[in-house]
Amino acid sequence: MTRLQSVSAPNASLARRDLLIGGASLALAACGDSQPMTASRTPALKMDRLNREMGVLAQRALPAILGVGLMNLESGQHFTLAGDRRFPMQSVMKLPLAAAVLGEVDDGRLSLAETLLLTAKELSPPWSPIADAWPARSTYTVETLLRAALADSDNTAADLLMRRIGGPGVVSAWLQSKNLNDIHVDRYERELQPQVLGMASFRAAWKGAAAFAAARDTVPPAARHAAALAYLADPRDSATPEAMLTFMRKLDAGELVTRASTRRLLAIMSASPRAADWLNAGLPKGSTFAHKTGTSGTDPGLAGAYSDVGIFTLHDRRSYAASVFLSGSSAPEAERAALLADVGRAMSASLG
Repeated sequence: MTRLQSVSAPNASLARRDLLIGGASLALAACGDSQPMTASRTPALKMDRLNREMGVLAQRALPAILGVGLMNLESGQHFTLAGDRRFPMQSVMKLPLAAAVLGEVDDGRLSLAETLLLTAKELSPPWSPIADAWPARSTYTVETLLRAALADSDNTAADLLMRRIGGPGVVSAWLQSKNLNDIHVDRYERELQPQVLGMASFRAAWKGAAAFAAARDTVPPAARHAAALAYLADPRDSATPEAMLTFMRKLDAGELVTRASTRRLLAIMSASPRAADWLNAGLPKGSTFAHKTGTSGTDPGLAGAYSDVGIFTLHDRRSYAASVFLSGSSAPEAERAALLADVGRAMSASLG
């Protein structure tokens, strides 16, 4: 059954206002509870329609598992499908990482202008234009790395930032300090990506898409498939759709980082050119979408993660948090993208 809940939330964060001015077998989640909804000037979500249409999309996704979250950021009213189920994040983890990095900046322990040196031992697997450019370029500012990790999903950029602030344990501790206990960041990309494919530890000789693919292909397909299945069952580096809604609500409310850092984070997410044919393709015309995607690729014939999370804002300034996770899909990439676009259309039709 679905869960319709009341969560106190501001009408709109100052950072988001500034940004706008400046630029089935699955149970569905949304039944009423006894608490009254927060007074809202925006229409209530059409829960019956969400139940019906998300149920159809979940059936279409099978045997993959679809998880969905949608929240009105004014009232806190929200809908979830498989909302408390853990899904692998892949590059969605770069969003909480980026927030933790900006938290260090806010606290004066890190400067965006600080320069970090990239050596062979810090290279990470594809996707990573920064690794591809090494050793011709080996120094980057924290701000450049932040943009590369968040907007371009660069794995080396993410790992350099993670190492600089103290590793996955520091990101986990930061998440726990914000009461975001169902978002787990446990490994560097240079650890995670080879493990998902059943490969040995990453080494510099594998940098670049061609070299990494050649190394991957030395692992027997059966071993890669077993590694992929193990990844799907692994609670590490995972999140629930509901936890990501909470992350977005807290970000929007200014509860994670300062107003300036919130504005910076949302601006980078809004400028990302990635996945225009995913969730964004189904959102209302004229809306903006500050988001982060994640995908594990398809090997062998199985996509462990295909995810899109963020905040979309309509032309009339109404804003909503969205989180979509697709796990264990064997469908072609175009079909996965089309499914997420249709999730976006179903969300749009529910807004009133």
